[in-house]
Amino acid sequence: MNVPTASRVPRVLIVTAVDAEKEAILRGLGDKAADMFDVIAAGVGPASAAAGTAAALALAAASASRLKAPAVASAPDLATAPPSDAAAVDPALAQGATAPEQPDAAQASAASTTPGLLAGTGLTSAYTLVVSAGIGGGFPGVADVGSLVVADAMVAADLGSQAPDGFLSVDELGFGSSQVQADAALAVRLRDALKRAGHAVSGGTAVTVSTATGTAETAAELLCRVPDAAAEGMEGFGVATAAQQFGVPALELRGISNAVGPRDRDAWRIKDALDALQAASSILREVLTS
Repeated sequence: MNVPTASRVPRVLIVTAVDAEKEAILRGLGDKAADMFDVIAAGVGPASAAAGTAAALALAAASASRLKAPAVASAPDLATAPPSDAAAVDPALAQGATAPEQPDAAQASAASTTPGLLAGTGLTSAYTLVVSAGIGGGFPGVADVGSLVVADAMVAADLGSQAPDGFLSVDELGFGSSQVQADAALAVRLRDALKRAGHAVSGGTAVTVSTATGTAETAAELLCRVPDAAAEGMEGFGVATAAQQFGVPALELRGISNAVGPRDRDAWRIKDALDALQAASSILREVLTS
């Protein structure tokens, strides 16, 4: 993974589950993707997604801190040193990355007042946004196969406990929260831009599950728990939770490959979902730079 580059353009971390999703996004972002975006495939499921996202955020924050520290007499000047010297100072740069952007005062102030893993460390996030992106299921009547979902919230729909009267969420149990809100203004801007470009796109909640839905009964249960559910994936809540811990806003973007409900592998349209994800990625870049 590249460490964020030295630029006034905000850096965005995009987290997918698998390489096919990552490659679709990179095609959509185009040749200059590295100017603004880092895209990683963190693995399938909320645990892998959270761990991969947190590792990327921590590496970027630590690298930014090291590179802005006062140079010692024996250290090479990264602004003029050849790549071999830069790699010696920071091994992460050996992969071809360059120095991260120095956060401005407003960004540093905002980060310092946000609770999370960086609170009290003197570090600030090198990213301004984290996006969980990939393909997933769409709830019939809300998000059709081949369309897109830009979520308003990410919910861990099966995080809780079974009880005689039904499912109890972790919120109801008093053990924490099963929901992370998306960056509301950015979600609206992205949906509006996608609609203007002629793409079918929905809002609503993206539910995160550890076991993908395969029956009508399970789909109905999910809708009872999350009435505004639009899409189902396996990573969004994990990515968003890691971002929240680092004080960074999050989005979830899904290309819809199948209907949530009875598992019918023959009806899945994975290529169409990846194509939609690619198209949305090109517009995401426009939205963030406009």
